[in-house]
Amino acid sequence: MTATLYWHDYETWGTDPARDWPAQFAGVRTNEDLAVIGKPLSIYCYPADDMLPQPEACMVTGITPQQARAEGVIEAEFFRLIHEQLARPGSCGVGYNSIRFDDEVTRFGLYRNFFDPYAREWQNGNSRWDIIDMVRLTHALRPDGIEWPRHEDGTPSFRLEQLTAANGIAHEEAHDALADVFATLAVARLIKLSQPKLFDYLFQLRDKRQVAKLLNLHAMQPVLHVSSRYPAERGCIAMVVPVAMHPVNSNGVIVFDLAYPPEPLLSLSVEEISKRLFTPRNELPEGVERIPLKTIHLNKSPVVVPMNTLTEQAAERWGIDVAGSEQHLRSLRRASGLSRKVRQVHTGSAYEPPLDPDLNLYGGGFFSSADRQKMDRIREMPPESLGSLDLTWDDARLPEMLFRYRA
Repeated sequence: MTATLYWHDYETWGTDPARDWPAQFAGVRTNEDLAVIGKPLSIYCYPADDMLPQPEACMVTGITPQQARAEGVIEAEFFRLIHEQLARPGSCGVGYNSIRFDDEVTRFGLYRNFFDPYAREWQNGNSRWDIIDMVRLTHALRPDGIEWPRHEDGTPSFRLEQLTAANGIAHEEAHDALADVFATLAVARLIKLSQPKLFDYLFQLRDKRQVAKLLNLHAMQPVLHVSSRYPAERGCIAMVVPVAMHPVNSNGVIVFDLAYPPEPLLSLSVEEISKRLFTPRNELPEGVERIPLKTIHLNKSPVVVPMNTLTEQAAERWGIDVAGSEQHLRSLRRASGLSRKVRQVHTGSAYEPPLDPDLNLYGGGFFSSADRQKMDRIREMPPESLGSLDLTWDDARLPEMLFRYRA
């Protein structure tokens, strides 16, 4: 099956992908050479009567509720059109910061409108990808051929509109979804042209099996990991080692940042480590350092690369002390019971599901096949027939969700 990439972006009424509904969606399909195939899609979503937009969102996007009402389709139709594109066999949904934000908007929107929120990400040869961490890796390790904008304090900026401006890429209507889609595509083309091997390698990491090969818990081989969680002055990159599988999330691998000495992790109790890990940094007592553990999600196209990609120049530039990190690694490898201890720390991090069923995508589990069949039937029904439905459900979320869907 020939893979295609569906580049897409949302503009929303706020910053919370679960609560703040979409205002606009745009997307365009390309082949693997990044040539556009097919017509772009740009649609607005008719805002619900009980939805209050954040004024700041309207100022940033330039979209008003009045415009969305005049030009938009209802949310059920909005997500039907989106699902039609993203669920096409062989599609890779891709964007800029899309896995952390846009994909969450998609998941919650599909969930509210009785679609399977996950199937389009993996069924029929489908996948998802995100280029923002590829941009960060390119800047950290292979910066040649691209102009890199900076903030006033000298740290690199990865804001899409600043990247496009620095590299002469047309982006006249930043925060219009379709303009942002074509800007994202242009940045991807720039990296593919300047660093084709890096681009192709990272594109393969949308397959979690490829990521799992790099995060080998038995060998405890260090890798380079890129994330916005690492400071920009460190190049958003860190030398890490896998230490445990997440005890709750089967797609989670817990890693340790080797820039830091491991003695606190090895000597402190599970309870004390939990406090240092899950307490916000600004609430920790003075002089108490956070334990540098982080979960890498195999199914979120993480950027992890072998250590041989790190040049001496890049290590010096980003303050990566390879010799010191290897000493920390030896201490971790000698420690007995490390994986069990780290798993115990993360076992206590319980998720509190929200009471509102529209927000409870992750806390309520998967729907039964019987409920799923009824949900499929609901999507096919004309609106005037929904009021006469008398259904029994296995899942307690669905009666209220159907009531809201009818409204």
